[in-house]
Amino acid sequence: MPNSAIFAVIMAGGKGERFWPQSRAARPKQLLRLIGDLTLIEQTVARLTPLVPPSNIIVVTNEDYVSPMRELLDIPNENIVGEPIGRDTAPCVALAAALVASKTDDPNAVMLVLPADHVIKDKEALNVVLSDCAKLAASGKIVTIGVNPTFPSTGYGYIKCGAPLSVDCATTFYESAGFREKPDSETARAFIEAACYKWNSGMFAWSVSTIFNAFEKYAPNLENGAKAIIKSIEKNTFEDDLKPLYASFEKISVDYAIMEKVDNVVVAECAFDWDDVGSWTALRNQLVADSDGNVVKANHIGVNTKNSIIVGESPHLIATIDIDDLIIVHTDDATLVCRSKSAQRVKEIVHKLADDDSLKEYL
Repeated sequence: MPNSAIFAVIMAGGKGERFWPQSRAARPKQLLRLIGDLTLIEQTVARLTPLVPPSNIIVVTNEDYVSPMRELLDIPNENIVGEPIGRDTAPCVALAAALVASKTDDPNAVMLVLPADHVIKDKEALNVVLSDCAKLAASGKIVTIGVNPTFPSTGYGYIKCGAPLSVDCATTFYESAGFREKPDSETARAFIEAACYKWNSGMFAWSVSTIFNAFEKYAPNLENGAKAIIKSIEKNTFEDDLKPLYASFEKISVDYAIMEKVDNVVVAECAFDWDDVGSWTALRNQLVADSDGNVVKANHIGVNTKNSIIVGESPHLIATIDIDDLIIVHTDDATLVCRSKSAQRVKEIVHKLADDDSLKEYL
């Protein structure tokens, strides 16, 4: 299908609380250079070309992050839109569907929906899969990309794959046999042993007409809201109308609202490297450790320091003695120290800061 009929929607509204203290309310995870010289949002946009023209890339983010993203990204300013309040991924998709529908008269135009915080290095393989997904999406399918699990993760949702589909393309597709929520350890191990489950990557593809039909059937409030947004764009009242419209939306994920209910879902097998950068421990997958197992992105000196993640901002020196399996992150005004197994709990610190007026400056 022509590239002009493919749109990419990047969901970039999260705050990345598990990356505190580097990630803050005014500088979320997607604006950090955690891996490489580019921010996560810049990397996400860069790997979509040449499959998706810059004019067809839409970023939906928090309204506070619109200005910095417009400075960073080489896409039209009007394509970077801020949500006035957080409402989870289903309202984000409804807003994005309205934006795409306002740009094209083609009901079969495809939306590729992608998070902003993934690390994918094999751009060519990614674009092959996305192109194949777009072809199926244009035919009326809802496509999700499933990642082959490498361990029994309790942090990801899963998709059960049914029979493989006969499709004339490089990507392997399966019938979807249903979504499974984040499992406990025993269930995750059973999923791995069954060999028919994949991690839910959170990457989707569908046509404009398909997603509107799904909203009409399963989330009519969002369908009505999306149509109201299209009208506001036509009347040039979008900025004034978006906040009250968004306030009326239910806070719900696209998985709950749509994906777990529709019957035309297929699963594309992920044929590229993939990592969901969800917490500080993700740096172990992306940066080379030293001979003692330490991943260091700081000015650091250590004695008997092993298996730790150490991040700082030069020229500040971080010195460590007799430590093992710690995460240490230093910024100009805050320092985090925790066990690696507690990386997911960093967001609890952020919530405590939010509850204490005397500490909110550290959010």
